[in-house]
Amino acid sequence: MSQTPRPPVGRSAPTSADVARLAGVSRATVSYVLNNTAAVRISEPTRLRVRAAAEELGYVPHAAARSLRAGHTRTVVMPSARRPAGPLPLRFYDEFQGELRRLEYTVVEYGGLGLDGDEAARAWAELRPVAVVCPGGTQPTAHGVSLLRRSGARAVVTLGPHPTQGAHFLALDERRIGAAAAEHLIQRGRRAIGVVVPREPVPAHCARLRLEGVRAAADGAGARTVALPMAYEEESAAALAARWRATGLDGVFAFDDEYAMLLMRALQDEGVDVPRETAVIGAGDLLLGRLLRPRLSTVRVDTVSGRRLADFVDRMVREPAAEPEHHDLMAARAVHRESS
Repeated sequence: MSQTPRPPVGRSAPTSADVARLAGVSRATVSYVLNNTAAVRISEPTRLRVRAAAEELGYVPHAAARSLRAGHTRTVVMPSARRPAGPLPLRFYDEFQGELRRLEYTVVEYGGLGLDGDEAARAWAELRPVAVVCPGGTQPTAHGVSLLRRSGARAVVTLGPHPTQGAHFLALDERRIGAAAAEHLIQRGRRAIGVVVPREPVPAHCARLRLEGVRAAADGAGARTVALPMAYEEESAAALAARWRATGLDGVFAFDDEYAMLLMRALQDEGVDVPRETAVIGAGDLLLGRLLRPRLSTVRVDTVSGRRLADFVDRMVREPAAEPEHHDLMAARAVHRESS
C-alpha cells in the first residue's frame, strides 16, 4: 500500500541569524532591511543581498515577535460589515487596499457583523493594528478611539458623514449623492419624488443617508418625497411599477444605477413613459446605463484616489502625535441624460 509522503522532521525554521550569516551582515541589518526601517541608511547592494539570502533560506519574519518589539504590527484593520455597496465604492476600496500593500502594510478586513461602538473597538484592538480605517456605518466612539490608541494604534481614520473625537476624519457623505439627484429632478420640474430604498441589508446605511439628502433638498424646494422599499429582484420592481401611477410620483431617485435600470425596465413594461410621466435618475455612472434607451441620468461620484488615501494613512502612522486632520473625500454631481 502506498503511503502519503511526510514532510521532513527535525528541520528548524530559518532564523534571522541564518540570513545574516549567508548575507555576511549583522542581524540588526537583516532586521532593518526586512522591516523597511527608513531611519537607517543601508546601501541598495546590501539590501538586495539580504533579500536574496532570505529568499534562498525561505525566511519569513515572525509577525508576532516583531509586533512585541514594536508595540504594534504592520496591520491595518478595516471593518467591512457595512462597507458601501456598488461598483464605484468597491473599486475605490480595492485600489486603497492595493496601495496599502504597496506600502507594505497588511490589510485585514474585519467582518464583525453585529459589533458596534466600544465593543467593536475592543475587538479591533485585540489584533494590535498599527492603524484602523473605519468606513461607512462602522464608527468607533471617542472612548473607542482612545482605547485603540492605548492599544498601539498609531492612527485611527474614520470615513463617513460625521467626525469622531480623537480620530482623523475624511468626509464621505452619502447625503450629497441624494441631494444631487433631488436637485436635478427639481430643476427638471419634478415635485413628487420617489426614493428607492433597497431591501437588502448591505446598502442599508448609505441608503438611509441618501434618503436624508433627497429629503433635505426636496424640503428646501417644497417638493414631496416618498420612500419606496424595493429588492434587487425583477418581481419586486414589477410590483412597484404595477402601482406606480397610484403613487402620483413624477420623478424617482433609484439609489444607484443598478436599481435604476431594474426599475426603469419595469416601469416601461407597465407602460409608464420615461421620462414624460416619470423621470428616473441613478448613481454611479455605469457604462451600461449609457447604453440603455432612454440613456440613464445618473449622479457621478468623484473621490480622491485610493493611493492618496493610503499615503495619508501612512503619513499618520509615521506621525502618531499629529492633531486629528479633517479632509473632504468626495463630490457628487448629476449627469443629465434622456431618462430625466
